[in-house]
Formats: sequence, C-alpha cells, structure tokens
Amino acid sequence: MAARGHAVTVYCRERYPEPAYRGVALVYLPTWHHKYFDTIVHTFFSTLHLIAHRSDVALYCNGANAIFTVLPRLAGVPTALNVDGLERKRKKWNGLAKAWYAISEWLATFCANVVVTDARSIARYYLERYGKQTKFIPYGAETGKLDSKGVLSQLGLETNGYFLYVSRMEPENNALAVREAFEKVSGPVQLALVGDAPYAREYIERVRDTRDPRVVLPGAIYGAGYHELLSNCLAYIHATEVGGTHPALIEAMGRGALVLYLDTPENAEVAGGAAIAFDIENLAARLVEVLGMSEEKRSEWGQRAAERVLERYGWEAVTDQYETLLTGLLGGDSS
Repeated sequence: MAARGHAVTVYCRERYPEPAYRGVALVYLPTWHHKYFDTIVHTFFSTLHLIAHRSDVALYCNGANAIFTVLPRLAGVPTALNVDGLERKRKKWNGLAKAWYAISEWLATFCANVVVTDARSIARYYLERYGKQTKFIPYGAETGKLDSKGVLSQLGLETNGYFLYVSRMEPENNALAVREAFEKVSGPVQLALVGDAPYAREYIERVRDTRDPRVVLPGAIYGAGYHELLSNCLAYIHATEVGGTHPALIEAMGRGALVLYLDTPENAEVAGGAAIAFDIENLAARLVEVLGMSEEKRSEWGQRAAERVLERYGWEAVTDQYETLLTGLLGGDSS
C-alpha cells in the first residue's frame, strides 16, 4: 500500500530500530504485557491515538478488538476488521477469554463497517451463524526459493536433510505432537522446530524435553533466515488447528516446499490438492512416506504448491483487494 502512494501507519508494541519501515510510519504505544490483556490494552491506546491523529480509514486485526472499532466510527473514521480465525477455540485461553472471543464474534458483525475474513470456511461460519456477509481477502506470500543458506550452517542443517516446523509454540499448534511423531522415525534426517511464544513457557519446556540429538530448537527466526529454512527443507510440517489462512503455510508453499498439513477445513482450503494431509495419529507414517519419495516426486509437490500460491495468494492481488476495500470505505461503500 505504501509503495502505491498511500500514507500508511502501523501501531506497534515491540521496538523497531527506525520510526519507519519501507515507507510505513511506525507508532509505538504501551501495553500491559499479560497473556489476557496484551492485545486489547494496546488496541485501546492505539484507538485513542487514532482518534487524536485521524486517518482516512482504519484496518483492525483480530476479532477480540471488535469493540474498539466503534470509537473511530463515531469520530468519522470508517473501519474494517479482519477477524482472523475462530480464536475462542485456542487451548491457551481460559473460560473468560473464550467467552470474550465468543462475544467479540457477535460484536464484529455490527461494530465495524465491514468484516474481513481470510478463509472461505471462516466466511461461511459468519454467514451461517450470524447471517453476516463478510469480505474474503486471503493472506499473501512470495514465491520462489532463496539461493542463500547462511542459517543452515549456523544450525547444523543440510539442504533437503531436515523436516521443518514453524509456528508459535502453543498447544493448538501441536509442536509437541510433531516432535513425538518425528522421534518414531529412524534415519539421519533432522527436525527443526522453529518458534516461540510469550506466555507458553511450560508448554515450550515440554517441547524442548527431548534426548533425540536430531531435533533442533533454535527459537524464533525471522527475515531471510526464515525463508532460507523454507527454501531448503526436505518437507514443511504445518500442524495448526485454529485460524484462518496461516501465513507460514502459504509461505512454505510459495517457497516450493513439499508441505504436510494437519487436515482442517482452513488448511485444506489453502492446500487445494497441492500438499499432503495428515492427522496426528498418522503423521509418523507420512514422514516415512516423504523419506521414501524420490527427489523428483518431492519437487513435483513443491512446484505444485508454488504454482497454487502464485495463482491465488500473490501479494499484488491481495493488495488490490485491500486497496479497493479501503478506498471504497472512504466513499461510503461497505460492501
């Protein structure tokens, strides 16, 4: 959006060295670093700042923030809300947090000018449960493998010599189940479990509690290193249960990885026959199946995945849709 000439401001919690990134203005505001209040406290302060420093239109993310979209609307700033997935299903939340997300689903249907969903299955859910028409705009990803391999040598990995898992280390993302399935598979292949989470220390300790020397746990990796891992893995394992279109899934597909995905409606929608489904019980068997594939067969899967991302999840197409939506809101169009 910034490259197309729009003035874009993003509200941030964590400090970045510069006040702008690729033409995007960054505004840092305080929050309460608490598992249940981090997001909503920061969004509250961001909303106050937005009202005091008016933008033409605002895009909110995460259904929990639905209630805050009313305030800018009252101040004359139209709002769109990307609700993400069905967050109330996440195992990390207690009963009160799940109740807040359930209420927020309902609030989303009338608090914002328009609701954005990034998966067809989530759009169907809002239509069937609340009778709410939403605007479907998927997430985007780049395509093509990176030639660089610097992070591989740092982690002791070899090209096509490791399975890769990347996600927040939270129970519903099944990092522990992936590690346990991998440990049933013999051979010199490695497993790189990449990720972290701010409020999941106990679960992360369980994931790290392994004596298998083939398992590599480097924590979170971002930027070029992350994309190098996607570009050079034997296969990528996507094991999330909750959410809409997961960025890591389409990013792995876009980099031409052979992808194994947990068989949920949202993940299957993205995969579209260009990746291999599994459930937790048969994951070990799927890993053995991949190890027995020829390099040509694995490449065919990867090429199919990259082509699907190029066709359906390209960033230019996604940006076109957001640009149309947000400029339409300026003219009073909430369709």
